[in-house]
Amino acid sequence: MYQTPISRVAAVAYCLLAAVAPSAAQPPVYTTLPPITVTAQKEPDDPQNLPVSVTAVSNEMLTLAALNSVSQAGWFAPNSFFNEFTARKLSNPRFRGVGASPTNPGVTSYIDGVPQLNANSSSIELVDVDQIEFVRGPQSALFGRNALGGIINITSGRPSLKTWTGSLIGPYGNFNSGDVRGTVSGPLKGDTLAVGLGFGYSARDGFTKNDVTGHGLDSRSALFGKGQLLWKPNARWEARAMVSGERARDGDYALNDLGALRARPFHTSRDVEGFTHRDIVAPTVHVSFTGSKIDFSTTTGFLKWKTEDLTDLDYTAQPLITRNNTEEDFQFTEEARLASGKAAPIVLSPRVALKWQLGVFTFTQNYTQDAVNNFSPFVLSQFLSFPVSQHSPKSALDDRGLGVYGQATFSFSSALDVVVGARGDREHREASLNTFFTPAIAPAVVLTPQKDFADVSPQFSVAYRVVPKTTVYGTVARGFKAGGFNAASPAGAEAYGEEHSWNYEAGVKTAAFANRLSASVAAFRIDWSDVQVNVPNPLVPAQFFIGNAAGAHSTGVEFEIHARPDPVLDLFGGAGFTHARFSDGSTSNGVDVIGKTQHRGAECI
Repeated sequence: MYQTPISRVAAVAYCLLAAVAPSAAQPPVYTTLPPITVTAQKEPDDPQNLPVSVTAVSNEMLTLAALNSVSQAGWFAPNSFFNEFTARKLSNPRFRGVGASPTNPGVTSYIDGVPQLNANSSSIELVDVDQIEFVRGPQSALFGRNALGGIINITSGRPSLKTWTGSLIGPYGNFNSGDVRGTVSGPLKGDTLAVGLGFGYSARDGFTKNDVTGHGLDSRSALFGKGQLLWKPNARWEARAMVSGERARDGDYALNDLGALRARPFHTSRDVEGFTHRDIVAPTVHVSFTGSKIDFSTTTGFLKWKTEDLTDLDYTAQPLITRNNTEEDFQFTEEARLASGKAAPIVLSPRVALKWQLGVFTFTQNYTQDAVNNFSPFVLSQFLSFPVSQHSPKSALDDRGLGVYGQATFSFSSALDVVVGARGDREHREASLNTFFTPAIAPAVVLTPQKDFADVSPQFSVAYRVVPKTTVYGTVARGFKAGGFNAASPAGAEAYGEEHSWNYEAGVKTAAFANRLSASVAAFRIDWSDVQVNVPNPLVPAQFFIGNAAGAHSTGVEFEIHARPDPVLDLFGGAGFTHARFSDGSTSNGVDVIGKTQHRGAECI
């Protein structure tokens, strides 16, 4: 019988850890939408003024809707889709049909300014999050590599320098689903030093029953937390140090034959019950200076994560094949940015002003994987009467890169903005790929390729405010996704090339009814070349590698609306349509895919 995954009965308690004060007269309640500020263009601005499609999900929205993951917050963003398995590490976003493999994402998540260069670390449990922004369309002119489909910008709550505040929430539901999350923050020294802490634990039983043992197969549990220190010695300087971490212990992938699942949903048969473990540690340091003419900021990020998987690769009750997969990654990123002061644009003439920003970004990434397929006797060959382990392969991928970007915004009489920007990126990638068997039934194959990649991503936008609350805009932008090496692939397919796209977008944003309603509509076209696609490895069960198809194109529209007719009632709505097809000459692993629908390029989202 079909079972609804989780219906929750929530017991929620919010605690204000503030000093008791005499009650005061309540201020009047105004029925208007709350002000929204986004950093989709690397500096704070009103999204209604920006020539880009962006949906902001605030802390208030996350709390009231009981959203605990990035993919759940994505419900508010049209033309956004997350391809997920039960395990937290597998959550791959797609915007307007654009996405990719976790090892080379097409939509990059930024957590407090730090890009998640591998999507395995991007789907975090939400705790002490201030806002999540879903920015759709190529953002390569500012964010560089792997922002071809857009970015997800996640920012943490800022510790309070004034009062002690906190929150605690503890819902419980069926399947023994329990969740506890809390935050506390406040000043340590006057209005110069503050601390913020967030913590949580989430767990549930599996939805899918293993008929061999009677156990739930795809359970989940995670312990997570975040700590912050905010130092503001004066009005101009600010430093903020953060450390976040997560320890997830999830169950196996609930995969089964499609016909069997249709006959008996949430049932499977396994002789081995596997697991998916993930550990993440991510320290980040922000330093900023706000001057009268120039602003300066740096973001330093360290990220270390490790995943371990064990799964029954034959997905049956027979002891045939299992897989052990271990992945580890360490990345270091550094970005320095200069910009014109928030209220100090360069005045070029009485009617023309210029805002500008320049930045430098550098990174290193070290990734290792050891995917081991364990075959029982006689499975790999009728002549092999002993168990065999295949490392397919044991790999190490090293990457380092540099990006330089700039953007200029020319404002004409406060009604017309013309934005010109570009970014240049250069990367050097090396790989060590070692494929072998234990015992050695065949010679080992060792490859050590290396390659350089370089690209320039321009962007041109125009935004015109027809009236103060209505903006019409158009954007032309080039997107870029880096090439690289596959950690696992058949011979001859170790490397894949860069992917590029041109994006054309036009839209309207408006606010009405005394700011009780905001709405936006956008139409777009995307032309890809050398599309990176996931291709099944014919030599290794359930393993995929990245290859290049010739091209693709996508067209679509999207609409979203937010209204507050009453102080206690918010209404949200959105719709999207995407039509994505491969172009003439496109092949995937030698198979003609001309005119085929792009994977997850859904026509209605």
